[in-house]
Amino acid sequence: MSKLVIVGSCAFDAIETPFGKTDKILGGAATYIGLSASKFSGVSPAVVSVVGEDFPQEYIDLLKNRGVNTDGIEVVKGGKTFFWSGKYHNDMNTRDTLVTELNTLADFDPKVPATYKDAPIVMLGNLQPSVQLGVIDQMIVKPKLVILDTMNFWMDIALDELKTTLKKVDVITINDEEARQLSGEYSLVTAARKIHEMGPKYVVIKKGEHGALLFHKDEIFFSPALPLEEVFDPTGAGDTFAGGFAGYLAQIETVSFKTMKNALIYGSCLASFTVEKFGTERLQSVTDEEIKERLREFEKLTQFDIALN
Repeated sequence: MSKLVIVGSCAFDAIETPFGKTDKILGGAATYIGLSASKFSGVSPAVVSVVGEDFPQEYIDLLKNRGVNTDGIEVVKGGKTFFWSGKYHNDMNTRDTLVTELNTLADFDPKVPATYKDAPIVMLGNLQPSVQLGVIDQMIVKPKLVILDTMNFWMDIALDELKTTLKKVDVITINDEEARQLSGEYSLVTAARKIHEMGPKYVVIKKGEHGALLFHKDEIFFSPALPLEEVFDPTGAGDTFAGGFAGYLAQIETVSFKTMKNALIYGSCLASFTVEKFGTERLQSVTDEEIKERLREFEKLTQFDIALN
């Protein structure tokens, strides 16, 4: 089994979209990444996170039952779990954050399980850069691949920390707005080149419903997002993408621009399921056959024949 370390939040989310609203449901970056990565045979993902005593055991069991190692999930006695509430606008691309309660996440000090400190791939979910760096430093064997997700919040308040961490990262996944902020460039091609210079060999720029771009040196690859009739809840789509991306690479144990391209498609494929229901519901129920069929749809969407004279 190929080990994959996943560091991030396990959380409660309360979501409102034009299609309805939820009370507190299971959420968090590490949750989505872990469930997504668990779809790959031969991969042993481990989630490293922190929750409060209010986090139901059934949620931890849900991860365990899907082959996710939960030894790295710390339960703080008397503590409360990270909570986020948001409301999406009609276009489903923009949202308002209504409530953010860091709770136990405010003092999160990740502890990678001893049996995973030699994992070849590390997936760092969106957290404070110094915390992400601390995870890298815990690995006793230099990972074959370190993937980092971040956001504009850390660029605003901890840019120097982020740049220090990026020097030890192989892949960064960010959205187009964040890529422009981090690089100071509007052109995504130029932005990716500048981010390369900060450390990452590969730059993945997510564009939501418009797909994702992969940059490596002078090579560029584009993965579309599958057009869907209905999108119920975009929450967790980016993290599901990251889990599919990391999970595929852990499964094949080969890192190259070619395998990264396939990883991008797998990530986009799994993310297309997440948005079909609220929270993790669809990701929990999706079958291997459904994934294969949707991959065929991606293949039809991206392949063409053309005569070049």
